Amino acid sequence: MLFLSGIVFIFLSNIFRVLQPQAIRNALDKIHEYIKSPASFNPNELSILLVKFGALVLLWAILMGFFMYLMRQTIIVMSRKIEYDMRKKLFNHYLSLDSHFFRSQKTGDLMSRMVEDVNKVRMYLGPVILYGINLISLFIVVISTMIGVNAKLSLYTLAPLPILSLIIYWVSNNIHLRSLKIQKQIAKLSSISQESFSGIRMIKSYRQENYWNNLMNEEAGVQKDLSLSLAKVDAMFFPSMFLLIGFSTLITIYVGGLNVFEGKISPGTIAEFVIYVNMLTWPVSAIGWCASLIQQAEASQKRINEFLEVNPQNTNPNQLDSIQEAHLELNHIQYSYPNSDKPVLINFNLNLKQGQSVAIVGETGAGKTSIADLLCGVITPDSGAYRINGKNSGDCSKADFGKVFSYITQEVFLFSDSIKNNILFGNPSISENKLNHLLKLSCLQEEVAQMNHGFETVIGERGVSLSGGQKQRLSLARGLAKDSLVYIFDDIFSAVDEETELDMMKNVFAALNGKSLIFISHRLEVCKHVDQILVLKEGKIVEKGSFEELSNKKAEFSRLFNLQKL
Repeated sequence: MLFLSGIVFIFLSNIFRVLQPQAIRNALDKIHEYIKSPASFNPNELSILLVKFGALVLLWAILMGFFMYLMRQTIIVMSRKIEYDMRKKLFNHYLSLDSHFFRSQKTGDLMSRMVEDVNKVRMYLGPVILYGINLISLFIVVISTMIGVNAKLSLYTLAPLPILSLIIYWVSNNIHLRSLKIQKQIAKLSSISQESFSGIRMIKSYRQENYWNNLMNEEAGVQKDLSLSLAKVDAMFFPSMFLLIGFSTLITIYVGGLNVFEGKISPGTIAEFVIYVNMLTWPVSAIGWCASLIQQAEASQKRINEFLEVNPQNTNPNQLDSIQEAHLELNHIQYSYPNSDKPVLINFNLNLKQGQSVAIVGETGAGKTSIADLLCGVITPDSGAYRINGKNSGDCSKADFGKVFSYITQEVFLFSDSIKNNILFGNPSISENKLNHLLKLSCLQEEVAQMNHGFETVIGERGVSLSGGQKQRLSLARGLAKDSLVYIFDDIFSAVDEETELDMMKNVFAALNGKSLIFISHRLEVCKHVDQILVLKEGKIVEKGSFEELSNKKAEFSRLFNLQKL
């Protein structure tokens, strides 16, 4: 509706614009008649007549401006609403995708699509469409009016336009190629910036400021060269545009002057045609700008479409009927990462009933984290069966996995917010008493109490003001806030001392009475508290049993445990 209304307002604006030169022509013709035969005119009547023409021009100008205001309020507003919808759709699509996608993408590139590419498309849907329709409507109204006044003079006046179309065609092709390269380079610059800002502490600790500075200078130089190449094309376009418009004006004056001398047209007609030519100057010169934006928008829309065509792996809308408990069954699971021939998990089996606890241990690269990802539906097995309460995991929705699991990873991510809000992220509805209880479970209560603002202490980007151990304990509190059936702890105590770790494990086992626990760790001392231990080696289960059984077995678990004691 806004778009159709905008088109109507554009035509109305241009109709009133075209009426102004006609009033000026009539006024000049009256003056010319007065000069030829002053005796037949009353000077006062002529003055009144000219004032009327001036008022008429002013009235047409006011009406033209009013409808120009309305056309911008419709088409530009429409483009802003579409921009809002596009950003919302893109962000929702981001959230729907699996971890595989984000592992293969750079954050800066994703941000560039959300900000830069959407803005380019918005410019096409707003200003480009506005000026494009304005150009078409103005051409229709002006050229039809010119032909109606004098067809022959119109033909001479508009003669340079075919040359202009060839220039526009050449410019558009060159701009498209350059714009595509520029958009890709902008994404690359965004990625470098994001990585450098996120890893600034690492950069400074290794004294690598010069390397990153040189890298940014090099890539920014590529961006500069690409932008200059685009600017050179634009620089050639506009001077040639105005040259052709000026040439058209000269033709109008010359041919029109001959026609006036022959008595075929009035002098006011020349002035009217000159105004028409100059009236077309901005819309015609905007063709180059519009062509540039169209090509940039095309490149940006292509990048957006590439992203939107990526579909999430798990889109099953079906949900488990009622989840009061979780019985997990993994039978003969085999899994390999994409583009890798070596399996990460080989013939893996697990049977975990509600309330049971299991520890998964092994050397680095044994496949422990892959099991956690598979359980939470982040990855799907290549072969084998994974069932939750007897239902195939592929038939479960993301909501099912969200209800069943609370996954606390070894890679702690905290938001640039208060301690309280970081914990509430796991469950926004918990009470303050529950909040204190969670801090006590994670051995953070005393440290938070000593902070200036307590719960409300803002921890900075990614928790920069906290130590590694504090981050892990805060992440634990956030995970425990979520009321789940199965809790997965993936080496979340690596940054705390052993005494604190044992205290926290005792608190956790007491708090999670009746809940299932999957514990992944390199520290084997805490495995004393679990029902069963699985020992992984190169993706295979090489041992399983209780802590006492495996300790007395004098095999892989015993070897790892003795190495840690040493």
